[in-house]
Amino acid sequence: MNKLTPCKFDDLYEMASGISSKPEQAGHGSPFLSFSAVFNNYFLPDVLLDRMDTSKAEQDKYSIKEGDIFLTRTSEVIDELGMSSVALKTYENATYSGFLKRLRPKKKKATYAKFMAFYLRSPLFRKTMTNNAVLTLRASLNEDIFSYLSLLLPKYDDQIKIGNLLHLLHKKIECNNRINTELEAMIETLYDYWFVQYEFPNSKGKPYKLSRGKMAYNAKLKREIPCGWTDGALNDLGKIVGGSTPSTQDMGNFSAAGFPWITPNDLSNNQGNKFITRGAQDVSEAGIRSASLKMYPAGTVLLSSRAPVGYMAIARNEVTTNQGFKSFIPTKGYSTAFIYYTVKRSLKAIIQYASGSTFQEISASVLKTVKIALPESSIVEQFTKTVNPILQRQDLLEQENQELAHLRDWLLPMLMNGQVTIA
Repeated sequence: MNKLTPCKFDDLYEMASGISSKPEQAGHGSPFLSFSAVFNNYFLPDVLLDRMDTSKAEQDKYSIKEGDIFLTRTSEVIDELGMSSVALKTYENATYSGFLKRLRPKKKKATYAKFMAFYLRSPLFRKTMTNNAVLTLRASLNEDIFSYLSLLLPKYDDQIKIGNLLHLLHKKIECNNRINTELEAMIETLYDYWFVQYEFPNSKGKPYKLSRGKMAYNAKLKREIPCGWTDGALNDLGKIVGGSTPSTQDMGNFSAAGFPWITPNDLSNNQGNKFITRGAQDVSEAGIRSASLKMYPAGTVLLSSRAPVGYMAIARNEVTTNQGFKSFIPTKGYSTAFIYYTVKRSLKAIIQYASGSTFQEISASVLKTVKIALPESSIVEQFTKTVNPILQRQDLLEQENQELAHLRDWLLPMLMNGQVTIA
């Protein structure tokens, strides 16, 4: 069994706050590490896309060097505190945000950067950080926390083995994400070409509009559309359904392994993925009955209609939702793929119609006012036939990533305590 040694956090790292910049400095100048870049990444991106106009003295003081760890130090949400990201290289002339803390190693061969990236994002350490956060108007971390916080670390050589293995899993997840991003761009380009530019294949396989296909002015849409197409609204795509929440006073309405029940927060946590299987909390049979919930079939397009408006996903299996949704069940002859991209293309108009005093919300009646052009069924069928294999590959890659992430999170404690070893 591996021996874990308690180490005082402030014996291992020197902590420093980020730069206090002015608005006029932002958007130009030298590389800059933002809150979001840290929050969204185990490791700093290879290239820092944000920019800040900084002096040489500021670049020296707020430098980013190989082995540095950055933590989010303040947020309106306590779960966003203490999220870490590790620098695997030195970034020349770069500085970092005042909403971050930099941890710079004090000792050589005490901590291994790749290991720390996963250790600091592990559930155990995340719980420690949130338990020690200061919550006033905004949640925040201060340096006093690190004066009494200890880390349980394996030997340095073991950190190297563990860190390198977990990093390989992480790189595979990143590779899958890049593939899915490229596949998504392909589908969106095809959708735009066919249904926005009207260059779908004609009877001879040539681009319709470029081949002088007939167009007709549509008074409701206030633009020309191909002959044979009609005007409609989003509710013409499928049956729009909502959801509800069983009473939270009765915990019998919920179950650890019941019926998948999705909330807008689940879609928020699912960002970067197109498909969803279940949310953080399932509902029981009793919960289904008490809230008169209906199960929606696989292929239903989920659209969050409040808090926030506009998150989307495709149900991988039967699901139900809370009241924060207006979801589309494909019951009117249009495929899941066509519905998903048509709604996605309409998001700007949907969000414009959102209203509400406490929070923004979109109603089913408002969705009926969002006008769209409805193509001939043969064109939709051809589009669906073309993109469905791509969607299936995206789905498989997402599921593979979920399995890899689960394996990564399971391996860390097992490797640390010696229950699993690396040859």
